This record gives sequence, C-alpha cells and structure tokens, in this order.
Amino acid sequence: MLDLAITGFTLAFLALGFRRPFLWVLAYLYIDILSPQQISYRLLSALPISLIAFVLAFAGWALLDDKRDSRFTLRQGLIAVLLLYCGATTMMADFPVDAAAKWAWVWKALVFALFLPLTLRTRLRIESAALVMVLTVGAIIIDGGIKTLGGGGGYGTLHLFVENNVGLYEGSIISAVAIAVIPLIVWLMKHSTVFPSDWRVKLFGTALIFACMLIPVGTQARTGLLCLGLLGVLSLRTVKRRFLYIGLAAVGAMVAIPLLPDSYTKRMSTIENHQSDGSASTRVAVWMWTLDYVKDHPFGGGFDAYRGNKLRIELREDQGGQIEVKEAYDQGRAYHSSYFEMLGEQGWPGLILWLWLMLSGLWQMERIRAKWGKRTAPDETWQGPLANALQQSLLVYMAGSLFVGIAYQPFCYMLIGLQCGLWSYLKRIDSPRRPVIGARPALNLGNAVAARNGALRS
Repeated sequence: MLDLAITGFTLAFLALGFRRPFLWVLAYLYIDILSPQQISYRLLSALPISLIAFVLAFAGWALLDDKRDSRFTLRQGLIAVLLLYCGATTMMADFPVDAAAKWAWVWKALVFALFLPLTLRTRLRIESAALVMVLTVGAIIIDGGIKTLGGGGGYGTLHLFVENNVGLYEGSIISAVAIAVIPLIVWLMKHSTVFPSDWRVKLFGTALIFACMLIPVGTQARTGLLCLGLLGVLSLRTVKRRFLYIGLAAVGAMVAIPLLPDSYTKRMSTIENHQSDGSASTRVAVWMWTLDYVKDHPFGGGFDAYRGNKLRIELREDQGGQIEVKEAYDQGRAYHSSYFEMLGEQGWPGLILWLWLMLSGLWQMERIRAKWGKRTAPDETWQGPLANALQQSLLVYMAGSLFVGIAYQPFCYMLIGLQCGLWSYLKRIDSPRRPVIGARPALNLGNAVAARNGALRS
C-alpha cells in the first residue's frame, strides 16, 4: 500500500509540472530528500526518477520560465568554484574508484544548489521551496518520532523508511537536520501564505517540532543533543520573554530527563569524557591523521582519501579508581567531521572555499535581518524572520558538521540555495531603479492631461 501511494504521488507531482514547470523544481527537492525510489520496490525502483526530475527542473526553467528576474550571486560563484575544484581533485584522487562513486552524487548536489536560486523569483516560490523541504524531511522525522515513542529507538537501530544507513537515513545526519529545520517550521507556522496560520497549522507545526526533538533520542546521536542545545541558545536572541523561556526550558529538561532511556543517558555521558569512548577516540585519531596528511598533501587527496589512514588509538578506562590505558589499532575510518572531511579531501583551498560559503551566508542573513527586521508594512514582516530562521538553520548545520561528515549533504545545500534565492530576491525588489543616462523620462498621458485641464481651469 505504501509503495502504491508513494508511486502515485511522485508521478502525479511530476505530471503537474507540465502545467507549472516550477513544480519540477519542487519535485526534485522532494525526490532528492525522501528518495522514494528506495522506499518503492516496484516501478519507482526501476526508474532513474531522480535524474528525470533533475533534467525536467533544468529544462523547465531554461525553456519555459521567465528569466528576467534571475540573478547570479557571489555565493553561487563560490559553489561553482567549489564544484570545479572538487572535479579536479576527483581526477587526481588517491582512491579513484571510490572518489568517482562519491562524485556521482556530489556534483548533482552542488549543481542544483547553483541552479535553485535562479528559479526563486517570488515570495511564493521561496515559501514553496521551504515548505516542500520541511514537509518532505518531516515525513522522515514523523516516522522516526512515532517509532521512538513506541520504544523502537537505539543507536544504529532506529530504522526509518528504508533499511540502509545512507544520507538522511543515517542517525547522526537526520538528528542534525531535524534540529536544523525547527526554525523553518516556526517561520512557516507564523508567515506561510500557502497554509495561513490558524489552529490546525499551529497544532501540526508544534507536533512536528516535538517529533524533531525526539529524533536525537531515538537515534541516540550525540550530535543531535549538541545541535538542540545550540538552537536553544540561539533562540534567546529573538524570543520576547527570555526569562520565561529559560524557565520553561529548564522545567522541560527536568521533566524529560527521568523519562529518557538509560541507554540514551549513558551514551550522552561520553560527551564529557571522549577518551573512555572508542567511537569518540577514533574520531580524534582520524582528525590528527588528517592534519598530518595535509602537511604533505595541501590540496587534499580527493573524495574518500580517509581510506588510506592507519590509526593508533588510546582508550582510558576507570578500573576501581585506577586509570587503565588500552591501545587499539584501526584503519580506513571516516572523518566524522565536515571540516576535516573538506580538509582531507579538498585540502586547504577546498576548506577555505567551504568556510567562505558558510560564513558569507551567515553575514547575508544578518544583513537582511538588520534591514528588514523592524519593518511593519503588511508585506514586509516575513523577510527578517525568514533570514533569522535560515541563519539559525545554517548555524545548527555548522555545529552538527563538527561531528558528522555532511560537507556535501544535499539537504544542506538546498538550505544554502534558499538563502541565495532570498538574498537575490530582496536585493532586487529593494534596490532603487537607476535611471539610464541619456534616456528621456516616459510621458504619463494621464498626468499630462490632468495638468493641462488644471492649467486651463486656472
């Protein structure tokens, strides 16, 4: 039944694009986030549905869409440079076969992030893209939230729509993304024009936020807890009653902690002492190896260069008050950090490009927030809050990136594309039109006639 429903919905979504080509852009967002071809076991699994939507989105914009208001921004240029640089390092990668496999999906994520802002010419399009992203990832989150409430959680055991552990279906990644979308959910609850704010929208949005907060519990991913803590601190900047907010957060934490499973609290306790946890100690060892690696390979080793690492790991265990040191050896362990992922694979130039892309996004959203945040006109109250939501989402993503290798995660580049689209749109509509030198002002016949009649009357 699920296969039939998801197949019918996906095909209907694509069919609607023949009437409104922009819907193909939204369809690609939906397909790339949810991966319905992995959920389906019949028709969709046999079709290159993601490639079909990708081609239709580009073709619809190139052939049928109005491109007069499309603008190319600096951050899109950074994405283009990063794309070319990643392509170059792929051709010289330490592990060519593995690098080619990763390049096969990375280039598509970067190209679509480069393309998406060109299509976001109106408020409705910007809002529609944000809505589809939230609702699609929300489907995965709701599935995980229900299973968590039913006692189906656990580290590496919370199975969502699919059995594999790839992309958004990996525990740490979905934990970070689930917290990152909360600001967008709040914005849609207050400012959406597709689903105007009423009790039903607020009820669904509140329930979805609750499901987002359950994902770190269900996956038992430490990354999610750190992201949630950061979002709580960031929210202090915009919340109206800060002391009430802090009090409610403290009460909520005190009520929730006793209800959490023991396996979750034990795993979270390893945040304080990483040397007693094999997973955390291995990550630190990989990071140290990466720093040594780029001394001899400053331009990186291409995708999956981590496969060449050989690690010596020290574990410290408390045995009745005495610290016992144990040694372990491992090799070919992943970076488990986007920063070290970029550094090891793309070297210092790649890391600088990536950080420039992230930090410029924070700066742009702060500029929008400062410029539009205090406006009160009916059509000028949504821009500042959306910039704030996108800024918070990016900050949560960057925090999650410290401990998860999501430097090329497509959903995160969709957020960047949304930021670029908002920046370009607001810059266009808020910029005064410059008169063309030498051009004569257009004659307004109505005003000319009125002026003539007034002069005759006088």
